Amino acid sequence: MAPPLLVAAVVGIGLGVFLQKGRFCFVNAFRDFFAYKDSRVTKGVIAATLLTMVFWGIAYQLGYYHGFWTPEWGLTGLVGGFVFGVGMTYAGGCASGTLYRAGEGYLQFWLTLLFMGVGYAAFTVAFPTLQSTYFTPLTFGEGVSLFSISPIPASLLALGVAMAALLIYATMAGRTAKNADPDEHATTGSVQLTTFLAPVVGLRQFAHGTAAYFRELVRTWRTPIAASKRPWDPRTAALGITAMAVVWFTQVSIVGITSPEARWTGYLLSQAGVDAGSFEYWGSVLFQGQGVGVTVDMVMIGFVIVGAALAALWSGDFSLRVPKSRRLPNAVVGGTLMGAGSRLAPGCNIGNIYSGIAELSVHSFIAAIGIIAGVYVMTHWIYRDVGCAI
Repeated sequence: MAPPLLVAAVVGIGLGVFLQKGRFCFVNAFRDFFAYKDSRVTKGVIAATLLTMVFWGIAYQLGYYHGFWTPEWGLTGLVGGFVFGVGMTYAGGCASGTLYRAGEGYLQFWLTLLFMGVGYAAFTVAFPTLQSTYFTPLTFGEGVSLFSISPIPASLLALGVAMAALLIYATMAGRTAKNADPDEHATTGSVQLTTFLAPVVGLRQFAHGTAAYFRELVRTWRTPIAASKRPWDPRTAALGITAMAVVWFTQVSIVGITSPEARWTGYLLSQAGVDAGSFEYWGSVLFQGQGVGVTVDMVMIGFVIVGAALAALWSGDFSLRVPKSRRLPNAVVGGTLMGAGSRLAPGCNIGNIYSGIAELSVHSFIAAIGIIAGVYVMTHWIYRDVGCAI
C-alpha cells in the first residue's frame, strides 16, 4: 500500500486536473440539459459514473478496496438532496465544480466555500435536535451497497447495471431521434415497430458517436502539448477521473468532497480556539472520536484545488477574478444551502451521484433523485422568464 499522503497528493492533483480540463461540473451537466438539452457534460458524468461502477465492482470482488460509504436510507436523502441541488444550482457550481473553479482563481467560489463552511457549522450546532426530529423519523433502513448483498458477483452486477443504464439511455436517444425526424407517412404498425426498435437506433447512434469520439481523440492528441492546453471533451476527463477514483478506492475509500470539507470547517475552527471536538457531529461522527485533526481525505481535496490551479496555469485559464456584486448572493445563499443540504442528505453530488451510484448505495439512489429534482426546480426558476427546453 502506497503512503497515504502520497496517494492523496496524486489523486487530488489528478482529479483537479481532469475536472478543470473537462469543465466537469454537475450543475452544468444537469442545468444545461434541462435548459438547453445540451448533454455534452451529462455524457461525461454518465461515462465516469458507469466506468467507475464497473472498476469498483471488479476491485470489490477481488478484495482490493477499503470500505464503502453507505448511510442509512430514507427520506433524508430526498429532502437533503433537494436542498443541495437547489443550492448548487443557485451557486453556479457543484461541490467538485466549486473546488476546480476556486483553483482557476474565481474568488466567488472561494466565497462559496466559505459559506459552505457556514452551512456545515450551522448543521453541526443543530445536529442533536435534528437527530430526533429529522433523521430518526425520516430514516427507514440500514445503509447498504447492493454489491454486498447481491448473490451476483460484484463485477457482473456492475456490468449488468451499466449495460441496463446504457440501454435506457439508448432507448431515450432513439425515441428522441425519431421525434426529431418523424415519418409523415408512417402507419400505426410502423410507428409501433419504430418504438420497439428505439433501443437499436439509440445503440447504433451511441456506437457511431463513441467511434467518432475516439477518432477525434486520437487525431487531437497527435500534438500532445497543444492538446493538453485546450479544453477537453468531458468524456476524456471522465476517463481520468475514473482512474483516480479507482486508485482512491483501492487505497483509501470512495471519493467524497463535502464530508472532508465539513471536517476542514471543524479543524479550522479548532485552530481559532473553538472546541470543535465537543460538538457531537464533529467529535463523534466526522472525526469518530479520534480527535480533531487533518485526515487523508482532507489533504486529498486540498490537492484538488492545487491540481486545478496547475491545469489552469498550463492552459492559460488562471486569473484572479473578482465577482460582481450581483453575484455575491449566489455564493452566500447557494454556498450555505450546499453545506447544510449535503449534511441533511447526507452527501453531495460526488458522494451520492458519482461515488454513491458507482458503489450501488441504496441511500445514494434516493439522494440522487433529490439532487436532480433540486437542480430541475431551480433551473426552471432561474430561467422562468425565457423557459427551459425540458
